[in-house]
Amino acid sequence: MFVQTSPYGTWASPITPADVAAGEALVEWVGFVGEEVWWTETRPREAGRSALVRRNPDGTIEDVLAPEWNVRTRVIEYGGRPWLPLGAAPDAGFVFTNWDDQRVFRAVPNGRPVPITPESTSSASLRYCDFALVGAEVWCLREEVSGPGESGTRRDLVALPLDGSAAGDPAAVRVLGRSHHFMTGPKVSPDGGHVAWIGWNHPTMPWDATDLMCAPVGSDGRLGPARRIAGGTGVSVGQVEWAPDLPGVLYALSDQDGWWNVYEVDLAGVTRARCPRAEEFGEALWRIGARWFLPVGGGRMFVVHGTSGRQLAVLDADGVLRDIGAPYTEWSQVATDGSRVAAVAAGPGQPRTVVLVDPQGPRIEELRAATLRHPGHLPQGHHSVFRGDSGEDVHAYVYPPHSPDFRASEGELPPYLVQVHGGPTTRSQLIASQEIAYFTSRGIGVVDVQYGGSTGFGRRYRERLRENWGVVDVRDCAAVARQLGDRQTADPDRIGIRGGSAGGWTAAASLASEPGLYRAAAIYYPLLDPEEWREQGTHDFECRYLDSLIGPWPQARQRYEQVSPIRQAHNIRAPFIIMQGLDDAICPPAQAERMLELLHGSQVPHSYFAFEGEQHGFRQASTIVACLEAELALYSNAFGFRPDVPALTVGPSS
Repeated sequence: MFVQTSPYGTWASPITPADVAAGEALVEWVGFVGEEVWWTETRPREAGRSALVRRNPDGTIEDVLAPEWNVRTRVIEYGGRPWLPLGAAPDAGFVFTNWDDQRVFRAVPNGRPVPITPESTSSASLRYCDFALVGAEVWCLREEVSGPGESGTRRDLVALPLDGSAAGDPAAVRVLGRSHHFMTGPKVSPDGGHVAWIGWNHPTMPWDATDLMCAPVGSDGRLGPARRIAGGTGVSVGQVEWAPDLPGVLYALSDQDGWWNVYEVDLAGVTRARCPRAEEFGEALWRIGARWFLPVGGGRMFVVHGTSGRQLAVLDADGVLRDIGAPYTEWSQVATDGSRVAAVAAGPGQPRTVVLVDPQGPRIEELRAATLRHPGHLPQGHHSVFRGDSGEDVHAYVYPPHSPDFRASEGELPPYLVQVHGGPTTRSQLIASQEIAYFTSRGIGVVDVQYGGSTGFGRRYRERLRENWGVVDVRDCAAVARQLGDRQTADPDRIGIRGGSAGGWTAAASLASEPGLYRAAAIYYPLLDPEEWREQGTHDFECRYLDSLIGPWPQARQRYEQVSPIRQAHNIRAPFIIMQGLDDAICPPAQAERMLELLHGSQVPHSYFAFEGEQHGFRQASTIVACLEAELALYSNAFGFRPDVPALTVGPSS
């Protein structure tokens, strides 16, 4: 094969923005319905609709519902488990939350859904998720939103009659109880005698501290007094499940010893670690009803575990952990029928796909063929450890430029993009990504920084960010960027930064704090002024998040001013673009527009792209395409290649 020599950044690539949009469908909320595996699938080409999909016994895949139905809930704005089968066979039906009106519907495959919850008095103000079948009812979490922030939101555990009587009579919805401002859905014991759930209150976030609650169920179906049996101050419990065959025994995901491990818990609150390791057996609870371990009886369970990646394993009753050999390095969205596991799996050479695992073989079958265009153009990413300013470890995934068709001249160093994940209490995954390959296949390297505060490396690493947001994340990204230059991996004069949400905050703060380091920034749906965000209000789940990220208000007012990208905007020297969804309830467009006003008349090139119908995290294919095209134009101009690409405007545009 003939390989051309051409400068980094100028390589022709077959990976288009349309390929990225088509290849990044979000697959999640996997479950078994008898012998079948079902899941939800977000489709950018269908305006971001979340379809409920089944894999039939004959191997065919089809949608369960007609195209007008969108299986997705707005609970805590980040969502939660939105559907539940009502029996062991598909014709038993299922319930789901519909996005447009947030009502719960009962349906059978290819049938017309019927509502089982009342209409909201205002637009989608009643929301439901995390369901459990109890006799002729479905028990779940209900969120009622009447206004912004904490005072305008209430959550209850409720029972919905399956006969549909509540569709026209709100009084038919039976309130089971509440313990905290935030709760997960109810987990009912196999004998029906107890219910467990997780709760927490402002200003605590669920990765800071939660309470594992348990209440008896009376003969009338009502809950008795609830009490805490695990968790508490300084302990985060993120998942709870009942042992299927041991009365009064629960399993909980807890970080009481510094790592999210699985513990056995009895009704008296006595805990025992099942497999104590300096690894994570779960993640931060950003979405209600997430699962990372699955008890199957006899003290056995399926788990996912690891640090910079996740492996699927069987945890035996004696605490022995047996990994299931597979080419995948990331496992999530696990479900089980008691003997098999269905999950979303991925790896450096495999994009996310739904797989079915028989651990006895082990045999792994791909149920949903993942779309992987131009696999030969994927970069060879690897995990690397850098040193922070104080000598601490900073983890990152490095993706060097790669193309089978091009190479650079001897001695030329490539431009690099520092990629900052959102959250900030979450992490990235080292897996095949068309988005990253879009840049690396053109000769632009990417380094995905797992800055202090990221999950996967224990509570101590996570809490490095406590009251240091805008400081630790910025410093860690800068340390990685500089060391890439020191290692002769990247051209120190051609480094950019990109990120969305909390990553957009870090990208903007980095431009202001490190004006001589970065040459360009792509900023997606960012928070830009924490003081204004607090005062004007955001959605309830995160309205007190800044107490732990920056500090309690108003005691930490000076710190808020010091780290605000808007207040430091006068330090920005490098060109940037902002991409913003106009329907974003988490980071509304007002802050982006205010930053642009502050820079009006400056000589800093910048552009603003606003998208109707987009929220916090873009779902529409046309939006993804427009953003990637804008990013490549930005870097082309800033790094000095592709001079034929149009220059950025000075001032906002949309």
